[in-house]
Amino acid sequence: MVSFWTAQSSEFLLYLCCMSDLKLSILPKDLFLRYSEVMNFDLVKCLEKAQEFDMPVDYFQFYKSVSSVYSSKIEGENIEFDSFFKHKFLNVRFNPDYTQRADDLYGAYEMIDDAELNEENLKKAHKLITSNILPLNHRGVYRNNPMYVIGDDDRIDYVAASQMKLASEMDTLFKDIQLLLAAELSIEEVFFYAPLIHLVFVKIHPFQDGNGRTARLLEKWFFLQKLGPKATGIQLEKNYYTHLRDYYNNLRKIGLEYESLDYNLALDFVLMTANGLCSAKR
Repeated sequence: MVSFWTAQSSEFLLYLCCMSDLKLSILPKDLFLRYSEVMNFDLVKCLEKAQEFDMPVDYFQFYKSVSSVYSSKIEGENIEFDSFFKHKFLNVRFNPDYTQRADDLYGAYEMIDDAELNEENLKKAHKLITSNILPLNHRGVYRNNPMYVIGDDDRIDYVAASQMKLASEMDTLFKDIQLLLAAELSIEEVFFYAPLIHLVFVKIHPFQDGNGRTARLLEKWFFLQKLGPKATGIQLEKNYYTHLRDYYNNLRKIGLEYESLDYNLALDFVLMTANGLCSAKR
C-alpha cells in the first residue's frame, strides 16, 4: 500500500533517492522532484478530513454517484447530481435517457472496487462506460484509425497517438502501472502518479470515445489500489468539473500532438487533485 511520509521529512528525502531506481518507461518520474518542492499540503490530514462527513445514505455509493455525475458532466451530459441522487437513493423515476450514461459509469466505479488494475480489466470497464455511447464492436476495443480531439471552436485541439503505435504505448503504460502497484510509494507519490496516469492515458486516447471518462476512472482506480476504500472520497471528478477551464487548459499545455508532448509542462495538471482535496470545503 502506501507509506505515510511527508515531503518535509528526512525519511522521505532518503526514500526519494531510492525511488530513482524505479524503471518507468512512459510516465515522467523526473517531474516528481519539482512536484515535491511545491507540495505544501499534509495529504494524510487532507485524506482523513475527507472521511469526516455524515450522510443519510451509504458513504461509498454516495461518492460513486458524485464521481459518475461530475465525470459525465465534464463530457457535456445533461445530468444534475440532485436528480441522480434522487434516482439512486430515493427511487425517483426519470426518463432512462437522462440517467443511463451516468448509470453506466456508476457501474464501472462499482467494478473497480474489487477488480485488479490491469489492461484487460480497463477494457472491461470501458465496455461498461460506453454501453450507451458506442456500438458493441467498439466497446473495450482499441481504435484502428487516427484520432483528433475537436475543441469548442470546431478546430483540431489535439492529435492523439498513431493507431500504429497505440497498442505498444498502452502496453508500456500498463507495465509502468504494474511497477508502481508493486512498489511501496509515499502518499505524495500516489498523488503524483495517479493524475499522471490519467494524463498519459488521455493523451494516448486509445478508444473511439469515452477516453475522458475512462481516464478519470483510471485515476480513481490507482488511488483505490494504493490507498484502499478511503480513496472513494477523493472527489477528483467534481474538482475537475469545478475547475473545468483549468482542467482543459492544463491538458492542452503539454502539447498539441502526441509525438511532441512535453511532460515538463504537466505540473499544473498533476497538482489539481491534491489541491482540490486539500482546499475543499466539507
